[in-house]
Amino acid sequence: MKTENKQNSQLPRVNIAGLGAGELSQLPLGIYRKLLKAEHLYLRTAEHPVVQELEQEGLRFYSFDHIYENQPQFDLVYEHIIEELIGAAWKYNTIHYVVPGHPLTAESTVQMLLQKEKEGRLEVNILGGQSFLDPMFTALKIDPNDGFQLLDATAFAARDVQMTQHVIISQVYDAMMASEVKLTLMEKYPDEYDVMLVTAAGTTSENIQKLPLYKIDGQMKVDNLTALYVPPVTNEELLHHEFTTLRQVIAQLRAPDGCPWDKKQTHQSLKKYLIEESYEVLDAIDQEDDEHLQEELGDVLLQVLLHAQIGEEDGFFTMDDVIETLTTKMIRRHPHVFGEAIAETEGQVNENWETIKKAEKNEDSLLADIPASMPALMRAYELQKKAAKVGFDWGDDAPMWKKLQEETAEWLYEVKHGTQETMKKEFGDLLFVVVNLGRFYKLHPEESLHMTNRKFFERFSYIEEALDKQNRTPEQTTLEEMDVLWEKAKTHLKGENDE
Repeated sequence: MKTENKQNSQLPRVNIAGLGAGELSQLPLGIYRKLLKAEHLYLRTAEHPVVQELEQEGLRFYSFDHIYENQPQFDLVYEHIIEELIGAAWKYNTIHYVVPGHPLTAESTVQMLLQKEKEGRLEVNILGGQSFLDPMFTALKIDPNDGFQLLDATAFAARDVQMTQHVIISQVYDAMMASEVKLTLMEKYPDEYDVMLVTAAGTTSENIQKLPLYKIDGQMKVDNLTALYVPPVTNEELLHHEFTTLRQVIAQLRAPDGCPWDKKQTHQSLKKYLIEESYEVLDAIDQEDDEHLQEELGDVLLQVLLHAQIGEEDGFFTMDDVIETLTTKMIRRHPHVFGEAIAETEGQVNENWETIKKAEKNEDSLLADIPASMPALMRAYELQKKAAKVGFDWGDDAPMWKKLQEETAEWLYEVKHGTQETMKKEFGDLLFVVVNLGRFYKLHPEESLHMTNRKFFERFSYIEEALDKQNRTPEQTTLEEMDVLWEKAKTHLKGENDE
């Protein structure tokens, strides 16, 4: 930042001053004197109490308020203001620009002027002023050193909010803006959470309204001197939806005084749980049960966090590293979204993905990136699909049906004449052909078999329930009797599923 004593240059200068928080009595004496003497004085807005008092003392100025009325968006308003200021600066060599509060607190046009200075179009001199923050801290009796955020109501999202800190949101200048702020905050806070609307802090007109969050866009008065204060959350239960809270919970489970079971786990011991939880997610999807799906996705996330916590304890990686790696990979593999590449169809996306992935892996074999630990049916499907992309595939299903007959005959031969090992080999060949045939018809083997498993489970459960009503068990029943119940189960369950 340049001082007012700097040497003159060939570039025009814009001296920027702030009008303070609300009243003339709050305006620093030095700023007051400079404004009264200033020539070529430009105000971003005359809608400020200090301006009315300065006008009574003979202050003359040019205001940009008319631009707000003619432009629908703030960005366009600010761009127009900046261009007018640059033009005036080149015309008069030195001008004064005045904004509400302090020039460097929540003032977009000043930041834009500073950027123009970096581009070499003019020089900027910050004279100073008083921001609304000091009177806000005083009015609310809070210490910003405890943790404090200043957010702009015109450009903030729920993800920006740190719920454990003091949060002050500026630019809550009308009921519509208050409504937008309310809806955004209600993504994180309870509707009834107590907040405060503070208007004209530090002035004789200071007004503080404490009310539930959901009411802030009601009939209460809001204007361009209004800011919203959201107190820090102290109730731990209100933070249960925060990712940082979940990470702390997992860390505590693994801490010396944590859970004996969680402390004992390793990457190896957790492998089976990740597989089990993944299949439970698939089950919830098949059931079309969103509440169950939400719970099961959480269980998968638990496994990810446990592995990340172990990685952090071992000094190899943290959850932040996991997230960074994934984010970087997603951006890199989607150049059609984050770069200049073009992919208008799903096929083009897949082609780009495979090309980028192959370059990343730098592996000789096309099939090398398909994990050997993947379930066998799924791995067979992925191997065939990858090979098919380079033309190693039948063009139609006729040869597949012929191959199925061949493999069936070979397996039957081994059943009659072979050993357990030769039967196993031919049975594997038969399954591989079945997977290939299903792939031709766009049927995934895991999904298909999963559906059949569920169907078998439901039908056999029907048999058990029917026998239980007869005070019998399957062990006490003949196969013929169970076959009769099986046929009834097919009819009964089909009727239920059709409802």
